Amino acid sequence: MEYTTLGNTGMEVSRLCLGCMSFGSSDWREWVLEAEESTEIIERAIDLGINFFDTANMYSRGESERILGDALAEFDYRDAAVVATKTYFQMRDDGPNSGGLSRKAIEQELAASRERLGVDAIDLYQIHRWDDDTPIETTMRALDDAVRRGHVRYVGASSMWAHQFAESLYASDRLGLDRFVTMQNHYNLVYREEEREMLPLCAKENVGVLPWSPLARGYLTRPHENIDATTRGKTEEYLYDHPYREGGGPEINARVAELAAEKGVTMAQISLAWLLHKDWVDAPIIGTTSVEHLEQAVEALDISLSASDMAYLEEPYEPVPVSGHS
Repeated sequence: MEYTTLGNTGMEVSRLCLGCMSFGSSDWREWVLEAEESTEIIERAIDLGINFFDTANMYSRGESERILGDALAEFDYRDAAVVATKTYFQMRDDGPNSGGLSRKAIEQELAASRERLGVDAIDLYQIHRWDDDTPIETTMRALDDAVRRGHVRYVGASSMWAHQFAESLYASDRLGLDRFVTMQNHYNLVYREEEREMLPLCAKENVGVLPWSPLARGYLTRPHENIDATTRGKTEEYLYDHPYREGGGPEINARVAELAAEKGVTMAQISLAWLLHKDWVDAPIIGTTSVEHLEQAVEALDISLSASDMAYLEEPYEPVPVSGHS
């Protein structure tokens, strides 16, 4: 395993972050693994040297956090692990204040996440989206208070417009509050709109970058015509909310398959290797439902792509609508 410093936090994290959206309950999403299978993958991740885990309160309505916390305790890995979770989406249908980024929502959902994870302090607490109904100053003050109470070590953000992220950084600086130290954004070979403003902003501000959906919800793991061959491909409605198949998407998919065949590796490994070659990426968040795919993801760290390989993969890209902010 390779490690890197996460943004300017000083924390050392594995170059791959294990995303835990696929752990929890199949009642939430059909392709989600139950506790026993989830724990097996977490254990193997630890064996492979992964120390960075990302979940969210809304994943299986809290069950993902509980499974991760129990597994880290079982394998005596809580102190060694860097645990990230997120808040924003409404957790209870009858609880309007169980979502959003008001002080009330943040404080009560943070307490619930800490309890489920079984930790005194969450290493990285992230806002899952931007809240138009709450002033950013209110949100940043609530997050800063959580840091000062010792309930959170660092705070981060997820997909939003670059001007919103800049506004949040400015508000923190102006008020003397803890800043966002990471950006978890939508970024992969077939969705590169973040390169226009967000990624240069993160590089300028020394903000760690944690791309979500590095394999485009499976679109970069198999040929274009076979994308519906898995349970997730058949049932994941969100796959079609993103413009992966627009513009140069199908041609990029074909070039990933071609290069993977040439190098004797999988399409997923080529797609991850491309991200790992990007200087502004700290750790892609990889989600998986099998130990085999997890092991293959780790092997992608050893794949070297030349400048011409990178250019060949990138050349067909065309601008697509911004996606992932809601």
